[in-house]
Amino acid sequence: MRIRTFIIAYALVLAILLFADRRPGSTHQDRYSHVVDLTDGQNATAPHVTAVESRTRIIAPAALIPGTWAAGQIPPERLVAPLVVLDLNAAPEGSPQISLDDIAAWESHHGMIPQGAVVAIRRPGALNFLSANGLSTTPFPVARDAAMFLVEARYTIGFALETPVDLTSDRTLARQLALHGSYVVEGAVRFTSLPATGSLIIVAPAKNKKPGEAPVRILAMVH
Repeated sequence: MRIRTFIIAYALVLAILLFADRRPGSTHQDRYSHVVDLTDGQNATAPHVTAVESRTRIIAPAALIPGTWAAGQIPPERLVAPLVVLDLNAAPEGSPQISLDDIAAWESHHGMIPQGAVVAIRRPGALNFLSANGLSTTPFPVARDAAMFLVEARYTIGFALETPVDLTSDRTLARQLALHGSYVVEGAVRFTSLPATGSLIIVAPAKNKKPGEAPVRILAMVH
């Protein structure tokens, strides 16, 4: 079943590439040059991998508030979106979270975050950060007011993170993410291969017994 999910993800990539190439009036700037697989590379292509072996997982709204969207119920149009990358290392030294000021600085340089985007938070050496600090998870890397700005003013539909995240450390934020239908992908990789803006992300959750969490394949189409 999981292999079928991966095949569907690649089929989506191919379909979008063909659409962009054949669309009337399309220009070279409209096309994507390559695809980056953001799924945990250790297990992404293993033919007999089991669900529990992958670090790359989606936390759906139902994991935070029962009765909201489970992983398999997230509308398809929310699984293909513009992708922007915010760099946590660009935040003030020692800051564990992206702030409103960090977002303002990013937008002053790159332009407004597109509405309906997925926001990836890059922390170079993220897994080393976990092991060096003796942690298995990290707090959500976006401050509550900054996260609410993203989901309410920029209509951000999801967040992609390189490390497992502890959403119970701020239950108010977790509840607001769920109420806005925003999902979180944790354990992603290769964020250093992504530009700050201009990419498209494709999120393909696998079926899972836990309605709120599931293994996921994520691909980024990069200009």
